[in-house]
Amino acid sequence: MIEIITHENMHHFVEEMREAYRLRHDVFVEEKGWKDLSSPDGLEIDDFDNEHAVHMICRREGRVVGYQRMLPTTRPHLLSSVPSLRRLCERDFPQGPRIWEWTRYCVEKAHRERGRKLSPVANELLSAIIEWGMMRNIDSIVIEMDPLWLLRLVQLNFLVTPLGIPQKIEGEDVVAVVAKFDGRTLEMLRTMRGDGAPVLVGQSATTIMRYEV
Repeated sequence: MIEIITHENMHHFVEEMREAYRLRHDVFVEEKGWKDLSSPDGLEIDDFDNEHAVHMICRREGRVVGYQRMLPTTRPHLLSSVPSLRRLCERDFPQGPRIWEWTRYCVEKAHRERGRKLSPVANELLSAIIEWGMMRNIDSIVIEMDPLWLLRLVQLNFLVTPLGIPQKIEGEDVVAVVAKFDGRTLEMLRTMRGDGAPVLVGQSATTIMRYEV
């Protein structure tokens, strides 16, 4: 199950957010080598962890093992604000209340699958975006990602539009895309998971199904 953490309820999730920031540091600094994000306390926190960010965490046996962050494109976000990422976009930045940026997605090493298969944690995190978005009239996400994810997203029934050609950033190929989703995307993720129940804590299938198209 996925829990949603915002500025309004964060005081209830202080330790969970510390675990999430620690997981981000483990993945992005220790594994991927993004040394600019390194912090002596082992917590990866940036300027976009502000009152507008929406955090999503996945726990197993009480521990945070998966995390992602959503940022509104109607405010400064990574693609619009970070110089190295701005050059990924060769057209007008996708912006609007129905488009959010998906960032800092990470899954603990022990909960990943080899190859192209989505792990249960990864599936729940992606499903959470769709469920959360459908209930808020959000239907698109902006992503800066490895180009190898393009085919995977298409196979998951996202309608993906590249915003430019891939560029080398921190030694890795990165492409910016906008990915549109709807009920077919959620159906595919549920089929792969073998479970039609919502992944968001406290949500009923009836609530979410009302927004599927």
